Amino acid sequence: MELLIPLLVFSVVFLFSALKVLREYERGVVFRLGRVLKAKGPGLILLIPGVDRLVKVSLRVVVMDVAKQDVITRDNVSVAVNAVVYFRVVDPVKAVLSVEDYHFATSQLAQTTLRSVAGQAELDELLAERDAINHQLQEILDHHTDGWGIKVTQVEVKHIDLPSEMQRAMARQAEAERDRRAKIISAQAELQSAEALAEGAKILDQTPTALQLRYLQTLAEVATEHNSTLVFPVPIDLFQPFQRALSKSSGD
Repeated sequence: MELLIPLLVFSVVFLFSALKVLREYERGVVFRLGRVLKAKGPGLILLIPGVDRLVKVSLRVVVMDVAKQDVITRDNVSVAVNAVVYFRVVDPVKAVLSVEDYHFATSQLAQTTLRSVAGQAELDELLAERDAINHQLQEILDHHTDGWGIKVTQVEVKHIDLPSEMQRAMARQAEAERDRRAKIISAQAELQSAEALAEGAKILDQTPTALQLRYLQTLAEVATEHNSTLVFPVPIDLFQPFQRALSKSSGD
C-alpha cells in the first residue's frame, strides 16, 4: 500500500506532463533532445517528459499595427505614415527554427519597408494611389517573410499626416481648381446660349410672321403678369399685312 500511493502520484504527474491538447488553430513543434521532429496537432498529443519539448504556434491571422514612420517623399515633402499588416503562420517549423521571434521580426521589416516604399513615391502618389502602394508593400513583405514560414495576406496604409503648411497649400490648390471648373462651365453655358440665340435669330429672319407672333405673345404675357399701364411701341411692320389687304380691297 505504501508503494501504491507514490506510484499513483508518479503516474498522474507523468500523464499530466506527457499529454497535451492543442486547439484547432494551434500546432505544436516538438523537439526531442534538441532535434525537431515535426509539427503536431490539433487534438491530443503524447510527449516524453524530460525528453520532448513542445512549442505552440498559432495559425490565426495576426493584425499588426505598424508604428508611425517619418518619411521624406521623392518630391521632398515630410510626412508621417503608419499602416496595418495582416499575416499568419503557414509553416510552424520554419516559424520556430528560422527566426527567433517572428512577430518582432515582421514588425521591424514592415517599418523599414514602409519607409522605403513611401520615400520612393511622390506625395500625390501616396494620396491618390493607395491601392498600388498597399500592393507593393504586401509583395515585398511576403517575399521576405516566405523563408520564415509567414504569409503576409494584406497591408493597408492607415494615415498620412501632412504638415500644416502643406495642408493649407493643398486647400488653396483645390479652391483654385474649383474656380477654374466653375469658369469653364459658365463659359460653356454662355456659348450654348449664344448658339441658341443665333439659331433663333436665323429662324425669325427667314419667317417675318414668326417675329410678329412672338411680339404678340410677349404683349399677352406682359398684360397677364403686370396690373399696370404700359406704353408699348408697336412696329409698323405688324400692320403691313392689314395694309396690303386694304389696298387690295380698294383696288377691287
